[in-house]
Amino acid sequence: MSTDTSLPVLKPADFASDQDVRWCPGCGDYSILAQMKKVLPTLGIPREKFVFISGIGCSSRFPYYMNTYGFHSIHGRAPAVATGVKTVRPDLSVWVITGDGDALSIGGNHLMHAIRRNLDVNIVLFNNRIYGLTKGQYSPTSPLGKVTKSTPMGSVDNPLHPLSVAIGCEATFVARTIDVNIKHLGSVLARAAEHKGTAFVEVYQNCNIFNNGAYDYATDRDTKAETTIELEHGKPLIFGKNRDKGIRLNGMEPEIVELGKGITEDDLLFHDEKLPEPSLAYLLSRMHYPQFPEPIGVFRAVDRPRYDVMVNEQIHAAIEKKGEGQLEKLFHAGDTWSVDAGEQQATELDADPGGRTPANPLEEAILQDDISALSPRPHPWVAPDTPISQVLEKLTESNVGCVLVMDGEELLGVFTERDALMKLNVDYAELKDHPVSEYMTPKPRTLGENDKIAFALHRMDVGGYRHLPILRDGKPTGIISIRDILKYMAQRLQA
Repeated sequence: MSTDTSLPVLKPADFASDQDVRWCPGCGDYSILAQMKKVLPTLGIPREKFVFISGIGCSSRFPYYMNTYGFHSIHGRAPAVATGVKTVRPDLSVWVITGDGDALSIGGNHLMHAIRRNLDVNIVLFNNRIYGLTKGQYSPTSPLGKVTKSTPMGSVDNPLHPLSVAIGCEATFVARTIDVNIKHLGSVLARAAEHKGTAFVEVYQNCNIFNNGAYDYATDRDTKAETTIELEHGKPLIFGKNRDKGIRLNGMEPEIVELGKGITEDDLLFHDEKLPEPSLAYLLSRMHYPQFPEPIGVFRAVDRPRYDVMVNEQIHAAIEKKGEGQLEKLFHAGDTWSVDAGEQQATELDADPGGRTPANPLEEAILQDDISALSPRPHPWVAPDTPISQVLEKLTESNVGCVLVMDGEELLGVFTERDALMKLNVDYAELKDHPVSEYMTPKPRTLGENDKIAFALHRMDVGGYRHLPILRDGKPTGIISIRDILKYMAQRLQA
């Protein structure tokens, strides 16, 4: 933690971006985001020195919601992007935000190598044991026998255990925490930030839509004292509502014992997060409910040479010995040869002197045509006090997926099929008489009449929208949807 008093005093609100947080109501991601915003101001690091990098998944929207630098990269590749950022800019505090699917499926290779190199980054893995963004398929951490949309007869895959994977790669800092245990979550994130080397944090995170209650045993007030055990460096492994149970080793196997009856705390396993040999940390990572209480806290925290430091030391040594390199010389160094271009290549270059392959007609049309080519439909609209039941009837009768919420000529928001599915959920009977203003998406993104179709596609992609209102002089004139664009593309392809 920095003690530089010249730095401006930051608050959690300073790290909140202006983007609407688009997670399902009740998602555990909200808690992780809130604790991250609380921890960062305590680190004494300027806001412009933070970078958040993510892959693909619900968790990977995290960089949008942090008022810092960030990358929303591609599926599973966040550790690779982070490696480049930290190596080139070792002065930055780099955070990788990922999920069990993103990190351990397509991203398993990149995760493993970032950890084994001991790159000085913080990797926070949101583990909800399900694919949430793609609507409820089983993930690499789903338990054996898990029934999902993609495993209707139960998963036959043995699950991966993220901490075991990280410790197997000899991570220098490994910890586990729980989304609703906010005090513990904040302290673990702070410990990870202070560690020099790869800090790997698994967060048990509830997906209340597709895997609700996956960690009830570890979060329920009546059971968590018996089903979890908090690791504390130098202290025995004690748990239970009355703190009358403990873990001791029987040879190489852990076992649960009751204190008393000749068993004292001295007989128990004492936690040592500083052990150079990772075997004890690995043993703890294999303790799973219901056979054992599951450990939370810091499993391992050791020092080891760091990849980003060693790479930059080699670069500096090479510069001192040989001077600054020149890219042109590098291109022409070593074995080089000439290739006869031939008549075909010369003809292609004459046709396109820039050497660029021309875009196909569909791409050209999308770039050049205004959204008027989509024939925007008239906009169905409702007043903000319209009951939800009437709005849903309007959606059905009009055969549209979106209505505008208007106060006179002013656009207040939109109510879409997604809003109905995500915000009403199974509580429709209780909510049907509530006004639509309570559940609409306020201040939606919009388009101008002269915007290009390519820009509309970009805005839909970045914001995750299926419908966008069109404005003229600040007043709505219509709506386009992703279906309109698909229909346009199909017609262009057939032309």
